[in-house]
Amino acid sequence: MINSTHVSYFVLSAYFDTGVLKYLYLMIIMFLYIFIVCSNLLLIVVICTNRSLHEPMYIFLCSLFLNELFGSTALFPFLLVQILSDSHTVSAPFCFLQVFCMYSYGSVEFTNLAIMSYDRYLAICYPLQYNTHMTSTKVTLLIAVIWLPPFVAVFVTICLTASLQLCGNIINKVYCDNYYIIKLACSDTSVNNIYELIAASLTVYAPVSLILYTYMRILQVCFSGSKQTRQKAVSTCTPHLTSLLNFSFGVFFEILQSRFNMSNVPNMLQIILPLYYLTCQPLLNPVMYGLNMSKIRIICKGLILDSVGKCRSVQMD
Repeated sequence: MINSTHVSYFVLSAYFDTGVLKYLYLMIIMFLYIFIVCSNLLLIVVICTNRSLHEPMYIFLCSLFLNELFGSTALFPFLLVQILSDSHTVSAPFCFLQVFCMYSYGSVEFTNLAIMSYDRYLAICYPLQYNTHMTSTKVTLLIAVIWLPPFVAVFVTICLTASLQLCGNIINKVYCDNYYIIKLACSDTSVNNIYELIAASLTVYAPVSLILYTYMRILQVCFSGSKQTRQKAVSTCTPHLTSLLNFSFGVFFEILQSRFNMSNVPNMLQIILPLYYLTCQPLLNPVMYGLNMSKIRIICKGLILDSVGKCRSVQMD
């Protein structure tokens, strides 16, 4: 708790009066959230209920879709409430909870993408030994690595931030952000800065380094392998690379908006840039993987056709 300064709430100052347009924004955000929930939930159900998809690659995909639901649920309902609200305030406990969810989402996303690249590296570079390396025990351990270290790292970050003495409560953003809360501190933030550097190294830089290493090895195999090997690598790695680049761009926009003076940028763009980080990934991933992964595409198509057939039969009755 923030005892010494008695900050009980924060003001989100990035919102501006949009008049009647707020109802249009409300409908757009609601549509996006419904699409994200339905598409990601559909793919999670498809993977969990079909034994043919109980393979490491699809299990890691399921973890990725679950994280998209987690991150978007931490943002979209909150945005809907704030758009309708006249006073854009949020209680301190809820603000820290949102920071925890946002930062956990980003850390889990990077770690999940790194584990997926490692899985593709084993499948392409060591196809004959893949089942030996990627056992069910190892898959369980990797799932734990994806979720537990980011949650613990972010929890410590929140505890350190909550112990700071604050000299204000205005956050120039449309949602709570740890960096902006630290900027409000009137006490020493050296420990926070050092810890965040260490945490970022473990949850962001280490996964990115693993991704770069695995793709360097995959490229080596592709250049020296057969045409069939190259085709397999392209078909399995393209969705992953697209997802990684999309998320990296989102993180870059987030850092750009947070660390640099954006006063000359239009208000709407100041809002869109940080939202890209939390919106485009949950929107893109289910569509991209659903279309590119043949097994998932065929099963989803079958489910849709079955649903349409049942609806027609009910109408005829």
